[in-house]
Amino acid sequence: MSVDRNVLEQVLAEVADPLLVVRTDQPDWPVVLTNAAFTRIAKQETVGQPFADVVEALIGRELALEVSESVRSRQETSFPAELHNREYLLVLKPLEVANVEAGHFCAAFWRSSAGTVAADGADLHHALLKAKRRIRDLSRDDLVTGLLNARAFREIFEHDWAVAAREKSRLSVVKFVLDDFQAYVDVFGRHASDSCLRRAGQAIRRSLRRASDVVSRPSGACFLALSHASEEEGVREFAARIATAVRELGVHHPRSTTSRFVTVSYEVVVADAANESRSAGRFLDELLGGIAE
Repeated sequence: MSVDRNVLEQVLAEVADPLLVVRTDQPDWPVVLTNAAFTRIAKQETVGQPFADVVEALIGRELALEVSESVRSRQETSFPAELHNREYLLVLKPLEVANVEAGHFCAAFWRSSAGTVAADGADLHHALLKAKRRIRDLSRDDLVTGLLNARAFREIFEHDWAVAAREKSRLSVVKFVLDDFQAYVDVFGRHASDSCLRRAGQAIRRSLRRASDVVSRPSGACFLALSHASEEEGVREFAARIATAVRELGVHHPRSTTSRFVTVSYEVVVADAANESRSAGRFLDELLGGIAE
């Protein structure tokens, strides 16, 4: 038996902890429900807004990126977060819905650390949460850059492709490749090359437009960025800004054929998943163009 929305909203209004509910099977994960406690800390109406944007506005981009990756993994996770000079535990909990057609949802609880953990155990609790997330992330991270690895990116891409096909929306993927990178390796060696990859990868990550966008290093000097932006011109401008950000790192490259510094070339693809004859996996394989993962 389903619960009337008005009844649910009244129940949520009585919950002391700030709380919002997000629909995760739609593009941008719109906020569908909030309670009064959350409205007070957000200081604005957030229903209908993209969840990643709401979180980024409250706790900053870096933590918002981690939160977004946890939402995608559909695992219950907690994050220590400071908001308005107060410590919270941001708890993400996927919601089980009997009727799959009703959609997929995730609840985000902002629990006061003081009320959930004793003061003398707060530091230990936060450390355990961090260690738990790190163990999970080890299977998803590229060891050199800390970005998503090829397998994790493929899982996310296939999920978002299915959502885009159902919602008749489009996905944008940008493939970045560092120019003349093997020549850089030949000159400076593996250690310096790994450092260069890390710096370039983080420059790309910092340039993502939304915390729900993701970037991966599937292999070598190749990076992939996934966005739900649908206008190709806007995506090309986005890619050009990232290329500029990488060049402005000022990493010296004496054997580059294009510049004195490390630069990146890019390819932009905007896919209409609903009308695409290829599967998500085949689309990604062709975009990688034979680059080994």
